[in-house]
Amino acid sequence: MAQTVVLRSDYQRSLAKAIIDRAPVNAVVSVREAGRTNDQNALLWALLSDVSRAKPEGRHWTPETWKCAFMHALGHQVQFCEGLDGSGPFPLGFRSSRLTVRQMVDLIDMIHAYGARHGVVFSDMVAA
Repeated sequence: MAQTVVLRSDYQRSLAKAIIDRAPVNAVVSVREAGRTNDQNALLWALLSDVSRAKPEGRHWTPETWKCAFMHALGHQVQFCEGLDGSGPFPLGFRSSRLTVRQMVDLIDMIHAYGARHGVVFSDMVAA
């Protein structure tokens, strides 16, 4: 039976150690940084939509294209594959669903900074 423990305190660390102590031979343990949150994802797409609507530098890009551009600017790698019909390469990658909380913070900060430099009015910053 798979068990997940989020390490937020000494209690959870002790629990994780106890689970490991009781684990059967050949059990597999994986420790990873937490993935992005739903709130981060919602904010990301709101920001990308705001940038897309603002068309900074005359760029008429979709939110998805902006996401790829910002992720590329942060150093996230993409792979290209050749199309089946010979129409040229197409990109694979730039999956924000695989980002950690910290990586999402970096991405959101970059979008805010870019928008501030280009006069984008973000809907999350507008007073109600």
